Amino acid sequence: MSARIIIAGGGTGGHIFPAVAVGHALQRLQPGTKLLFVGAKGRMEMEKVPQEGFQIIGLDIAGFNRSHLLKNISLPYKLLKSQWAAHKILHDFRPDAVLGVGGYASFPVLRAAQAKGIPTIIQEQNSFAGKSNQLLGRRATRICVAYENMERFFPAGKILLTGNPVRKTIAQSTLSRETGQAWLGLNAQKQTLLFVGGSLGARSINQAVSAHLQEMVAMGIQVIWQTGRDYFETAQALAAPFGEAVKVFDFIRQMEYAYAAADAIVSRAGALAIAELSIVAKPVLFVPYPFAAEDHQTSNAQALVAHNAALMTKDNDLMQDLMHKLHILLQDHAAREVMHQNLKSFAIADADERIAREILSVTLKATAR
Repeated sequence: MSARIIIAGGGTGGHIFPAVAVGHALQRLQPGTKLLFVGAKGRMEMEKVPQEGFQIIGLDIAGFNRSHLLKNISLPYKLLKSQWAAHKILHDFRPDAVLGVGGYASFPVLRAAQAKGIPTIIQEQNSFAGKSNQLLGRRATRICVAYENMERFFPAGKILLTGNPVRKTIAQSTLSRETGQAWLGLNAQKQTLLFVGGSLGARSINQAVSAHLQEMVAMGIQVIWQTGRDYFETAQALAAPFGEAVKVFDFIRQMEYAYAAADAIVSRAGALAIAELSIVAKPVLFVPYPFAAEDHQTSNAQALVAHNAALMTKDNDLMQDLMHKLHILLQDHAAREVMHQNLKSFAIADADERIAREILSVTLKATAR
């Protein structure tokens, strides 16, 4: 009999792409597996997951808004409504196991599953576990993690080191630099920088690129710039005078080509970004998002900086630090080689299948009872 699995969570690419990667891995390892994704209405998973061929149901749920407190008035109602909806989804779909990947929809679905005695698996992506996952971890069947020393957050006997899932197009990419350059219409003789602020963009990275764009182009540097949707038109206008030397995207779907083309990368320090960049193993400057829960992006980046695998600068220091850090990334050949080798030591290219195998193992044990 085919396994029936729910994958819950989303909100950003850092949650969605690992979830989709595990979904594909489950179907590779056990063809016929029935999958249902559960996300949050109005979030990007409602668009991205169906593009990958999977069914998704959206919950009417949102997180606590720290910037506009009045917007939280309806939050208790939405939490109760999403909890009821989660129970109904479980009743209708009858899953053998539920995987939570983080994001708004993950908590109510896993909490409902645990209340019903359905096996739950948590995929904790960060080196500092969030409060919701810590709470869920007490009753979870298995907790798949990407960093060592996670016993400070979860019961040691439930932890499995799997790494973070990366899209197969990146994990198994054999694209050459020349191929990436040609795909983007760049000059392969020039050094190329990739700036990426995550799937939604990053204000500090966008502002720093805007301020230093002319200086970088004058130095003969080409720029690949993923801006996010909100800054895209502004960036296009700024880049227009530089012609083919600056490529602007709101979102780069085929990121493997951008990674292949780049000589160095400036990026946020989300768990997905770090997993991908460890596999790509290009010199990287991390700019952690300072308002991430428990400041987990700084913790993620520091794990690599401590092993000389990357550089890091604070969000509010990027404007003044950028050109100095770029000199190291592009011109210090010894530092570049050290980062390349040490990044590779963090790479786990088959995390999706490690997690999928564990889900199937948990499912088999549950159905055998």
